[in-house]
Amino acid sequence: MFRIGVLSDTHGHFDPAIPRLFKGVDHILHGGDIGLLRLILELESIAPVTAVIGNTDYGLNYRPTEVVSLSDRKFLVHHIVDVRMPSHEVKIRILREQPDVVVFGHTHRRFCERMEGTLYLNPGYAGRARLNQTRSVAILRCGKREITPEFREF
Repeated sequence: MFRIGVLSDTHGHFDPAIPRLFKGVDHILHGGDIGLLRLILELESIAPVTAVIGNTDYGLNYRPTEVVSLSDRKFLVHHIVDVRMPSHEVKIRILREQPDVVVFGHTHRRFCERMEGTLYLNPGYAGRARLNQTRSVAILRCGKREITPEFREF
């Protein structure tokens, strides 16, 4: 079983719970609004990382969209994805790449829904604790036949 840790919207905060939450993952996907480069370096001490730039990431050298193949599946990572009405750019990229999973962030709210055979996943907010805001990450378990998401709050 291949396991992928998914987080977004860290805004420069590497929570001490992350290594425990991602223990044993084979890869990490970061959906943008990273904040600080050292956060990616800390994540890389857990597993290899694929990350994209978010709308608040200034001066970081990441692309807005990444497509990565893991465990015979294709993952498209982009920070802002309106699943009901994606931007033209995102819509074209999804049609061209035909990913199994689209990972995104930005809203700070968890989202997990399969549409037309593609799983759309927002792991939620993983930055500093704020009043009335639940923090979460996700684990994707990639089996031979299916991808099973699990949210973990902290």
